[in-house]
Parts: sequence; structure tokens; C-alpha cells
Amino acid sequence: MIVKIRNFLFENGGTGQTIAKNTTWLFIGQIGSRALRAIIVIYAARVLGAAGWGVFSYAIGIAAFLTIFSDIGINALITKETAREPELKSRYLSTAFFIKLILLIICAAAVLGFFPATTTIPEALPLMPMLLLVFAFDTLRDLGSALSRALEKMEIEAGVSIATNAAITALGIAALIKFGTITSLAWAYAIGSGLGCLGIFWILRRHFTHLLSHFTKSLIGPIFKTAWPFGLLGIMGAIMTNTDIVMLGWLRTPIEVGYYSAAQKLILLAYVFPALLASASFPALSRFAKTNPIEAKKILGKTFKISLVISVVTLVFGLVFGGLAFSLIFGEEYLPALPAFFMLLFSVLIVFPGTLAGNALFAYDEGHYFLRFVITSALGNALFNLLLIPPYGIVGAAVSTVATQLITNTLMFQKLFTVIKKQSR
Repeated sequence: MIVKIRNFLFENGGTGQTIAKNTTWLFIGQIGSRALRAIIVIYAARVLGAAGWGVFSYAIGIAAFLTIFSDIGINALITKETAREPELKSRYLSTAFFIKLILLIICAAAVLGFFPATTTIPEALPLMPMLLLVFAFDTLRDLGSALSRALEKMEIEAGVSIATNAAITALGIAALIKFGTITSLAWAYAIGSGLGCLGIFWILRRHFTHLLSHFTKSLIGPIFKTAWPFGLLGIMGAIMTNTDIVMLGWLRTPIEVGYYSAAQKLILLAYVFPALLASASFPALSRFAKTNPIEAKKILGKTFKISLVISVVTLVFGLVFGGLAFSLIFGEEYLPALPAFFMLLFSVLIVFPGTLAGNALFAYDEGHYFLRFVITSALGNALFNLLLIPPYGIVGAAVSTVATQLITNTLMFQKLFTVIKKQSR
């Protein structure tokens, strides 16, 4: 029995077993990581109060929103192309690494240059250098995660993710006990993320041996051409996650940002389930999308069914127990966030299948359609926020997110159905 379990968890067999194994590891990694991160989030929210937590959430939202351009879909490209053409792995990794470094420098300079002139919450200014380090380390660590996915060895990604968040949580709690400030918490995030980045590069060092020498100038164009559609999908997700926080910071108060951030954190925890299914099935789907459309369609059908069941169960569980859980986790100070939480809860019915649809379009090499989805998402969310946040505050922000998700994912599904129908002919 022990041997069977070990073989299941650490060996790649058939397509079905490999997807199941990788889904299991991604589930363990995500649940473990998010549980650890939830500990520091809950502790920090209680220690710093709604106002202090609001300032930290606003700053980290700005950093996350502006540094999404440091990836532009390169991680997904590494997974996709390395799975299809393993002999080009070193060249893709090396070239992608240097592209990421350049983009990180540009994004960091943009944030440090423009943020002081545009922020309405000056308390967030001292946090930005540390939080930029967090996202720089995370971006580079994601390069290693992309490689582990291409190798279909998600146990590596899961282990490093848990270790990284354990470091952040331990350092964060220690910093808050010792200093009790948002600056000390930002440093804890930066150091923990740096340790995680070093960890995955050390574990995969054999694959990164020629990282500095295999840079291939001729791959820059193909990488950008192939990666940008999936990068747009990442931008769309970042828009949904961070625009509300940023616009609440502009139009309302730090306390309301803190309330909304607390509600959003629990919803984002639920979003882990479709992300696991999409990530675990993506390498196989990428292989079969062009060579075996029938098998690709079977994989999509199974993952969609699982996703829909989980989304309905999550919604019902959240409606029944969400209020009690929210009160126990964050305390009575955050109870004004409950209406926004319940509104955001309905987004699971949209996001769960939508995540799979986005990954499927990229696997079918139809990612160029993402541009229209991103434009719709960005303009729709910004417009709804401008209309709804001033009169309705955090509830208006939640309604804006759900409405935009519904519109965008409906367009995405329409396109996916067209692609599948064409492939099946």
C-alpha cells in the first residue's frame, strides 16, 4: 500500500494518473499555502486593525496590479512549449529569465516613479520598496514553478509554495509581536518570498545550469508573440482582484479598504479549486489540443463537471456558514464587510468554469482573443466601480466585480464553444 501511494504521488504513469497526481499535489500546495497565509492575514488584520490592514492591502494591491506586466504570460509559455518541445527547454528558460529581469526593472521603476504622485494614502509610500521585492521574488519563483509544471512534477511547486508561506507566516507573526507595524510586516513578506525564490532555484538547479549561457536572441520575438495572449488572461485576473482595492482607496477610506480586503481574501481562497484543475490538466490539454481533439474534449468535459459541482457546493456552504466563519476569523470589527462578502460569494459560479475556459483557449492556441476580454474586463470594472463605489462603498465594488466577471466569462465561453466545434469537424 505504501509503495502504491508513493508511486502515485511521485511517479508519472498514464495521462489520467498524472493529472490526478498533479491535481493532488497542487491541492496540497495551494491549501497548505493559503492556510498558512490565512494565519498571517487574520493575525495582521486583528493586530493592525481595519485602518492599518487597509493601508497594507492598498499598498500590496498597487504593487501587484503594476507588476503583473513583469510576466506577460511567460510562465504559461514555458509550461506549454517545454511540454511540447523538451529539447528547447534550456533556451526558453534562459531567454525567459532575462526578459523577466528587464520587465521587472521597468515595472519597479514605474511604480516608484508614479506611485508617490498618485496615491491618496500617504501611509502606503514607505511600504512600496519592500512589496516590490515581494513580487520580484514571486515572479522569479514562478519561473521555477512553470518548469515543474512542464515536467509534470507539481510536487516541487507544492513543496516550495508551502515552505515559502510558512516562512512568511512565521516571520510576519514574529515581526508583528516585536514591532507591531505595517513596515515590519512588509519586510517579513519580502524576506519570506526571497527564501522561496532561492529554494526553487536550488531544487531545479540541474535544469538552470545554462541559465546565463543559453540566452537566444531569436526566441525573444516568438516568446512575446506566443506569451502575450496568456499574459492578458493574467492581467484580467489581476484587474478583477486589485482594481476594486485601488479604486476604493481613491474613492473611499482605508477602513473600507480593510473591510473589502478581508471579504476578498476568503473568496480568493475558494478560487484555488478551479486553478488547481486548470493547472493540472493544462500540460496534457496542450499536447492533445492539436493532435487528438477528441481526447482534449474529454479532458475538458471532465474538468468542467468537477468544477461546476465544487462551485455549487462552495456557494451553498458559504451562504450557510460564511457569516459565522467570517465573524470567528476576523472578529466583530470586520462585520460591516459581510454584505460585500456574500455578494462576492456568487462569483464562484462564474470564476470556477471561467478559469478552465481561459486555459483551454490558450491550449488551443486561440489566446489572441484575450485582448477583447481584457478590454471588456478593465473598462467594465472601472466603469461599474465609478458608478457604484461612491454611493454604495464596498457593496458597490462587489457588485461591480460580479457583473464584470459575468460579462467577460460569457464572451469567453462563446468563443471556446466555437473553437471546440471547429476542432471536432
